[in-house]
Amino acid sequence: MKRSSVRSAITLTALWLSIALFSVPAFNAAPQHGFGVKEYDRFHDVLHPLQHEALPKNDFRRIRAKSSLLVNRGWAIVRLGIPAGTSEDKREEFAEGLKKFGRALTRFKSRAKKGSNDQLKESYSAVHDSFEVLAEMLPRK
Repeated sequence: MKRSSVRSAITLTALWLSIALFSVPAFNAAPQHGFGVKEYDRFHDVLHPLQHEALPKNDFRRIRAKSSLLVNRGWAIVRLGIPAGTSEDKREEFAEGLKKFGRALTRFKSRAKKGSNDQLKESYSAVHDSFEVLAEMLPRK
């Protein structure tokens, strides 16, 4: 009887460890946003922590500190233009989205240097939102 209790305990421990080791990391893993376009991925690498860490804490110093990097990576998206594989019926909408994104980047850059925190927050949100629109229009592979 004693041996079966030990076996049961070992089995339950092994089961618990396998669940803990293989299931929990999936819940704690950072979401992967592979857009399939290098410029979008690099921009998002800067944008994501600002959106989900700095902005909720009103950490405007951090947003200002990363503003040049974010703007430079944003202009790489604008220079890229309409990605290959974008359907004909989406090209005009994509072009308009790129113009809006470029305007948002310009305003954000200015507000990051001289604007109030409220102006910075508003211009940052415009950059974020216009990027999300572009990302939604990306051709899926």
